Amino acid sequence: MEPQEQQPLAKPQSIDDRRAWLSVCAVGLSTFSVVTTEMLPVGLMTPISESLRTSVGTAGLTISVPAILAALFAPVVVIAAGGIDRRRILSGLLVLLMVANVMSALAPTIGWLLAARVIVGFCMGGIWAIAGGLAPRLVPERSIGLATAIIFGGVSAASVLGVPIGAVVGDLTDWRIAFGAMAAFSALVLAINLWALPALPVGQSVRLGQFTEQITQRPIQLGLVVTFLFVAGHFMAYTFVRPLLQSVSGIAVEWIGVLLFVYGAAGITGNFLAGIIASKRTAATLIVIAIALAATIFGFAAFGGTPTGGAIILVLWGVAYGGVSVALQTWMMKAAPSAIEIATSLFVSMFNIGIALGSFAGGRVVDRFDLHTNLLLAAILPTLGLLFALAIQLHVARAAGKSAAVPARH
Repeated sequence: MEPQEQQPLAKPQSIDDRRAWLSVCAVGLSTFSVVTTEMLPVGLMTPISESLRTSVGTAGLTISVPAILAALFAPVVVIAAGGIDRRRILSGLLVLLMVANVMSALAPTIGWLLAARVIVGFCMGGIWAIAGGLAPRLVPERSIGLATAIIFGGVSAASVLGVPIGAVVGDLTDWRIAFGAMAAFSALVLAINLWALPALPVGQSVRLGQFTEQITQRPIQLGLVVTFLFVAGHFMAYTFVRPLLQSVSGIAVEWIGVLLFVYGAAGITGNFLAGIIASKRTAATLIVIAIALAATIFGFAAFGGTPTGGAIILVLWGVAYGGVSVALQTWMMKAAPSAIEIATSLFVSMFNIGIALGSFAGGRVVDRFDLHTNLLLAAILPTLGLLFALAIQLHVARAAGKSAAVPARH
């Protein structure tokens, strides 16, 4: 049985080129704001744990809680959104994001902060899932690829910049100020969306049966497994990057924010490199990323015991992880070209499950053992991911072989 294609949603009735790209950028800012909010505690982990008098491992729940909820909400939002205008959904979620950041800034206890992070999880799943399918509705067909890159560029940029932004603001002022600043930024993004986005009514909604059809496809399954292993391994270690740099590498606190910004720049470089290569050689790109991720996490455990070693490996780690999102997104879209919105929501779910379980497992290992042991265990996951990336390469080769053999039968 052939998978049913999603009914394309109607484009706005009239929107000029300049306004169309403003709309795309507004959506990209939405994904940037929610993912930055999600990642913010990573760069603030030590001051949060000290201020709220809790362990670093428990403070790590500020990453795992919203991530696991985002994983649950991403497909739910796609199904339940029904006939609601997508502009209204995004605006409502941005209001909630602003409220969550204000709650975080005012949190008197770790319980209060985690309650705020529950709201962040809801916003994360909803915004990312909805935003992923908007590019075809905002720009002409010839520009969909660039528009999608800009929208998901918000995710990539936030993934690598959210941590250093939080660390620098927190070091210069206080960790609460960082969340307050994100509340103000979310309000600005809301205003831009209300001004720039046209009405986005819905066509035919997605049905649960379509998810079942797609998740049984082997290319989708391979992509989801690789996503989990890459992301879980990364966040098992990276959630505690600030304690790693301070305690393992011995880097002075005033240099942490600077190094994390360098890491962010390296990640953006990795994002563009992977994006260019993955469009033509997706499986090969995933194989290289698997090797690089495993090597850098293992490398930090082996050679990160000095300020110089820690700094160099952190930069290489940034390049390696920077390509993860764009390469995996490219594979998922190729695996389900007739159901991109469904594939995107499944990808979002597995990505956030990886964040949640990776950071949670890392917290337990750090509390029970130490940061060094956590690095060694975390590196095993992208190593396993290499095996499944090789399986993707084999699948691609077999598919190419079947395609080449078809003319011979006639």
